[in-house]
Amino acid sequence: MTYHSGSRAIQDRVGVRDLADHVGRAVGQGIRPVAAAFLELQPMLVVGAAAPESGTPTEGGAAPAGGGVWASLLTGRPGFVRATGPRQISVVGGLPAGDPLTGALATPGTAVGTIALDPRTRRRMRLNGRVRPTPRGFAVEADQVFANCPKYLQQRQTYETVTGREPGAPRHGRELTPAQREFVETADTFFLATVHPHGADASHRGGNPGFVRVDAPGELSWPDYPGNSMFLTLGNLTADPRAGLLFLDWTSGSLLQLTGTARTEFTPDGGRTVRFTLAEAVETPAASPLRWSAPAYSPANP
Repeated sequence: MTYHSGSRAIQDRVGVRDLADHVGRAVGQGIRPVAAAFLELQPMLVVGAAAPESGTPTEGGAAPAGGGVWASLLTGRPGFVRATGPRQISVVGGLPAGDPLTGALATPGTAVGTIALDPRTRRRMRLNGRVRPTPRGFAVEADQVFANCPKYLQQRQTYETVTGREPGAPRHGRELTPAQREFVETADTFFLATVHPHGADASHRGGNPGFVRVDAPGELSWPDYPGNSMFLTLGNLTADPRAGLLFLDWTSGSLLQLTGTARTEFTPDGGRTVRFTLAEAVETPAASPLRWSAPAYSPANP
């Protein structure tokens, strides 16, 4: 199933159902050789899911539906994520200690969305499916596999792995601190995790610094720029308002993870703004060992 009722409602409101049907033909369950080769070159993978509400599996092994939605970052030497079957990827390693999604990735059957994004080539691949823990990490059996265009994706030509960089202790809060506000308002990229009754999704949002606004210590907003007309993310938010945001400091490796709820506002001129209400923030210094070069902003950025 490419689209559920939430995505259809947005497509119909914007008047792009036919275009969405055309684009949706590119969504499949199989991992093509070119996609498998792309995955093996990547040093990072973003994963999004709903955390178990109580930290324990429900009857039958699936993660409870009531936990907060988070987006998390995994890193490793290229090859740490690779296709190990026509519909499966395997990931070696795990999340930093204290990451909110640790329990979800250890629970068989958890619905997850993943996105592999390469700033060097401005390419990205998304794979959504179900988790199966493995002795060395976890695997994801794919329900949806597809690529996205490079729109709003900043190019970063090179990266290095910083030897000896170790994650700091996670810092939790219910509101953004002044430093976290600056972190958000100077970002040119963030990742967005959403869920629906049948699965989960992780997507990318990009723009020139300042495209994300902090309207209050617990309120964020950003414009929804024109995309591929699938409206997977906004459709998910129509079905389930829970959302997880991930901001990455591409130089220091620090991560800022936010969980809360989001809604879409439509303006009379056809524009869209997403408004996010924060429930919890987790900041982890030096969570990623990668240090990327300065960005060249996408020519598609408004």
